[in-house]
Amino acid sequence: MNDQRSAAEPAAAAVAVPEAVSALDGGPVRPGGRRAALAPVVLVVAGGLSVQFGSAVAALLMPRAGALGVVTLRLVVAAVVLLVVCRPKLRGHSRADWGTVVAFGIAMGAMNMLFYQALDRIPLGAAVTLEVLGPLALSVIASRRLINFVWAGLALGGVFLLGGGGFDRLDPLGAAFALGAGAMWATYIVFSARTGRRFPQADGLALAMVVAAVLSMPLGILESGAKLAVPSTLAMGAAVALMSSVLPYTLELMALRRLPAHTFAVLMSLEPAIAATAGFLILDQALTATDALAIALVIGASMGAVRSQVGAGRRTKANS
Repeated sequence: MNDQRSAAEPAAAAVAVPEAVSALDGGPVRPGGRRAALAPVVLVVAGGLSVQFGSAVAALLMPRAGALGVVTLRLVVAAVVLLVVCRPKLRGHSRADWGTVVAFGIAMGAMNMLFYQALDRIPLGAAVTLEVLGPLALSVIASRRLINFVWAGLALGGVFLLGGGGFDRLDPLGAAFALGAGAMWATYIVFSARTGRRFPQADGLALAMVVAAVLSMPLGILESGAKLAVPSTLAMGAAVALMSSVLPYTLELMALRRLPAHTFAVLMSLEPAIAATAGFLILDQALTATDALAIALVIGASMGAVRSQVGAGRRTKANS
């Protein structure tokens, strides 16, 4: 038992301590430096890659377990993993702390359930394209700098181009679910940042994941029942949980401790590009020339947001 506990401690440090990201760029991160400004961006991109390829795997699992069944497997397994690794403390938190983590968990659970309902009805790229409108709206609302409106507008243009200039050919209910997931995604960003400030390491994420899992379980069991206990389904569900919940949510929580919410929201515009690539590689959903142009616009907007973040960090350092 002690050996297992000791083995879990390095893993907990790797996923829970923001400073661990210094290993990604080859050296220690100095506050206010270029690498310190870029480190959270690396976390966001890595999280996006993980979650979208995990979503592609989830799409393959849906015929076996159903949309809500996949959500339940994903959230329950993720909650168990995070509880074991993080071992969050339940004492010493204020009522406001618990209110924040519960709101975070509700947003996380609703976002997942709505998104997987959308994914069950429309292609992955289109679902994420509609979903990302939530973070883009947040970036415009929360930003106080004109340049961020420019990057958000450029990303929005790429998002709509990736949707073929309109979404009228999509299943209306699937599109509505994706838009609802986008609203929950914006809420998730806000409460993820607040949770990261109120709880040490990834404790708040682990507790919020439990809230999300509890919310999803009745619906998943009602839809899929005994199908969730099939070994092969459990194995794929565990893979989806690690790729789409444990790793990306931990990386995003770490990033939001050092990245403004509006910049994070603009970076989320990379998600449709990643989703389209995952759909092409795993689900055989072809990319057209228009898709490639849309992806270029989205990546350009994200690069602009990154440069703005680095520039702001330099100006802050120069003025201090």
